[in-house]
Amino acid sequence: MPAHRVKPAVFVFMAANQIRHYLQFNDFSRDDYEYVLERARILKRKFKNYETYHPLHDRTLAMIFEKNSTRTRLSFEAGIFQLGGHAVFMSTRDTQLGRGEPIEDAAQVISRMVDIIMIRTFGQDILRRFAENSRVPVINGLTNEYHPCQVLADIFTFYEHRGPIAGKTVAWVGDANNMLYTWIEAAHILDFKLRVSTPAGYKLDPALVAPGSESAYEEFDDPNVACEGADLVTTDVWTSMGFEAENEARKAAFAQWCVDADMMRRARADALFMHCLPAHRGEEVSAEVIDGPQSVVWDEAENRLHVQKALMEFLLLGKLNH
Repeated sequence: MPAHRVKPAVFVFMAANQIRHYLQFNDFSRDDYEYVLERARILKRKFKNYETYHPLHDRTLAMIFEKNSTRTRLSFEAGIFQLGGHAVFMSTRDTQLGRGEPIEDAAQVISRMVDIIMIRTFGQDILRRFAENSRVPVINGLTNEYHPCQVLADIFTFYEHRGPIAGKTVAWVGDANNMLYTWIEAAHILDFKLRVSTPAGYKLDPALVAPGSESAYEEFDDPNVACEGADLVTTDVWTSMGFEAENEARKAAFAQWCVDADMMRRARADALFMHCLPAHRGEEVSAEVIDGPQSVVWDEAENRLHVQKALMEFLLLGKLNH
C-alpha cells in the first residue's frame, strides 16, 4: 500500500518585539479598547446565536492559578474552547512553581508549549517577571495590584446598557484595592470621571497610581457625596484575598461604605450598579441594591467570557475585519 503523504507542518513564531501582554489596563490604548469592545460585542452576538467561530483552532491556553477562582477560570476555559482552542489548568500547588522553581525558568518552559498564558497570582512583580521571560502573550487574571480583565468586562457592560463611557461619571465606594487602581487607569485612558470614597486608613497608595492618572479621579471622604450624579456606582468586597486576617477590623472601618438604596438615590435616576463578585449582602452592598433593578451584576459576570475571548483573539491574531 502506498504510504500516506503527510503535509509538512508550518510554524509561525512571533518575534519578541511583536508580543503584546495584558498585565494592567494601561497596556492598551484607547483605540485598542474601542476595537476590543466592538469585538466583544460581535463575539457575544455569535455566542447568543450559536454560531460556530474557531479563529483559535488548535491554540492552547495555559491557566496558572495561585489564587482561588470561579469566574476567571470558567470564563477563560470556556472562552478558549468556544474559539476552537484548548485550556490547560495549572495550580501552583501542583506544579514545580509550588516547589520553588524560579518564575523565569517556568516562563521559559511553559511558553514553549502553549500559545497564550493567563496567570492569577498575588504580586504584580511575579506576573511581570513571567512576562519578561515568555515567548507568548501573558494575561493578568488578577493580582493584588490590578484586575484589568474585570474592569474591561465592567466597561463593556456599561457600553451595552448605556453606550460609550467617555464623559460619564463612575463612583467607587469601598476599599482601595486592585479594582480601584485599575478603574483609575481606565478613567485616564477612556476619558471618564472617577469619584473615589474609601475609609480612613484604607486610602489609595500613590505608588500604585499610574503616572499621569492623577487627574482622572477625585477623592471624597463621604461616600454619599461621591455618588451624587454618578452614572455608575461600583464596589467590591471589603476584604480581598490575602487580607483575611484584617476582616473584623475592616468590617468596623467600612461600616458607612455599604452601597444601599439611599446612596443609589444620590446617583442619576438611570445609574447602574456593579460588583465584580462574590458579594456579601449586608456588608459592601445591600440586598435591595444588588438584587434590584439598577444592578447589572449578572450581565457583568457573563461579560468576562466575551471580553476575554476578544482579548485572546486580539493578542494572538491582531485586529480583524470580520
